[in-house]
Amino acid sequence: MNALLATVVVAGTLLALALALTRLLRGPSQADRVVALDVVFSASVAMAAAAALATGRVLFLDVAVGLAVVGFVATIVWARLIDKSPEDPR
Repeated sequence: MNALLATVVVAGTLLALALALTRLLRGPSQADRVVALDVVFSASVAMAAAAALATGRVLFLDVAVGLAVVGFVATIVWARLIDKSPEDPR
């Protein structure tokens, strides 16, 4: 049961990663790129949780918490940089 659940989580996460990376590279605005980066970090946390579920090792949960903290800080910093930048004339 755990292996099946981990497989479903990995499949959904890979789809989310593909879509987010597309938006990260092609996003028309910086705000789109910030949201895509946040999705990439969230998908990485989900992959670490799926690895913990599939293997039964708690170490992957520590990695997930670390990724969540780094993703949160990166999103806040990038959002503040966008807020301080001059307006785009588009």
